[in-house]
Amino acid sequence: MREDKRLYIVIPCYNEEEVLPETSKRLKEKVTSLISQGFISSDSRICFVNDGSKDSTWDLITKYHDEDPVFSGVNLSRNKGHQNALLAGMMTVMDKADMIISMDADLQDDINAMDEMVQKYHEGCDVVYGVRSRRTTDTFFKRVTAESFYKMMDKMGAKTVFNHADYRLLSKRALEGLAGFKEVNLFIRGLVPMIGYKSDVVYYERGERFAGESKYPLSKMLQFAVEGVTSLSVKPIRYITALGFFVFLFSLIILIYSFVRHYLGETIQGWTTLMVSIWAIGGLILLSLGVVGEYVGKIYLESKERPRYIIEEFLDK
Repeated sequence: MREDKRLYIVIPCYNEEEVLPETSKRLKEKVTSLISQGFISSDSRICFVNDGSKDSTWDLITKYHDEDPVFSGVNLSRNKGHQNALLAGMMTVMDKADMIISMDADLQDDINAMDEMVQKYHEGCDVVYGVRSRRTTDTFFKRVTAESFYKMMDKMGAKTVFNHADYRLLSKRALEGLAGFKEVNLFIRGLVPMIGYKSDVVYYERGERFAGESKYPLSKMLQFAVEGVTSLSVKPIRYITALGFFVFLFSLIILIYSFVRHYLGETIQGWTTLMVSIWAIGGLILLSLGVVGEYVGKIYLESKERPRYIIEEFLDK
């Protein structure tokens, strides 16, 4: 029966005291609506994950939990980043939930899209992706960089769903599949498609952030892209190999050209060509070392097998 299916909505939070009052209000209304329609069980929960916030985020989560059992909370021992906080929440409630929906706390994701997500779950989907239908609310710069991000990820071998962030539904079976991925360097957007199982998409329009500041400026987006590519694909190393082969072929062409000029009796000054070659090849070497070093660093972190997160407290009734 539909009403027997327990839903947990998992929301990572970092310094979200400005938006949490409105977020909690709207999510409670949505859960109540889904319960009244018979889509989910009456003991479904909203789980806020406090990712080492420096403001009163955890105090608010504790307050909501004390006032209403629909609110649940996970408090991490320190800040571990959005992806680790999201995973911590999902893995903590995995044994309690039949399905989870993950989303950000800023209310930019359309809460009403949950109805269609849950409907698709009841139709047999284990994974339902929330995909932006368009980016009219973004600035030109934000739109271009965001869409370039997804295209670049795809070309680099990190397969993701275009215009999908972390707004998705996962069934218990899909969560158990995700739990099988043990890497420390997390890029959940790329891991979920690897699970397989039946999936579908729900399109929605993303709104403006309700309050507070974005936690993903351009610098973090670039770092996030590097993390995703190097966590999911070895294509950059293959590109370095191809580039090295091309430079080697080019050096042979220059060598043949030099011999020809020499036998024709033409003097080659060579200073400019030499300097340009040294700087170009030196730059390529440093770039290549940087990319390889990124992978070596990840191997180093994985070999230590450090915990991806440590939970200090879990509130759930």
